[in-house]
Amino acid sequence: MTPVILLAAEKKSAEVTDWAARLGWLVGLALFVALVYWLMREGWKWRGTLQGDLPELPGAPDEPGEARLTMSGRYHGSTTAGQWLDRIVAHGLGTRSRAELTLTDAGLDVVRPGATDFFVPAAQLREARLDKGIAGKVLTEGGLLVVTWQHGERLIDSGFRSDHAAEHTEWVEALNVMINKTEGAR
Repeated sequence: MTPVILLAAEKKSAEVTDWAARLGWLVGLALFVALVYWLMREGWKWRGTLQGDLPELPGAPDEPGEARLTMSGRYHGSTTAGQWLDRIVAHGLGTRSRAELTLTDAGLDVVRPGATDFFVPAAQLREARLDKGIAGKVLTEGGLLVVTWQHGERLIDSGFRSDHAAEHTEWVEALNVMINKTEGAR
């Protein structure tokens, strides 16, 4: 019995002797990750260049009027209307951020800390609906407030999610009533 115990006690792991190969693999992996990140960044910038025909975003008027509704939540991005995967990145519209929305008679004011604010005049609003997704964000059915608006020659869908999802229905109704009144006045 004693010889078997001695054989088991003598076994141990082999020491790593090829540190250069291990470091080479580690450096190679880091370079590969950096290359993939750089390619993604270049693709994002290229998309912004392709969307260079999009006019500058309008700012809020000095006197927008009394707030009908306010909402705090998240801005999830904008896409070409009806194409929920065609993200628009020009003028900062592709940047996700916190958002404070204010609906007035003048239009929809979107204040985004850390990102570009924008204003959608009431005449440019086209539709509001509840949806489940927009480029890069998929939620449960009706979990996203999507506002369709015209900017230049392009129709844009912008996706928002309130901190209190129960507010979405009220926003859809108020926006669509405002849009119908504006279309009736034209």
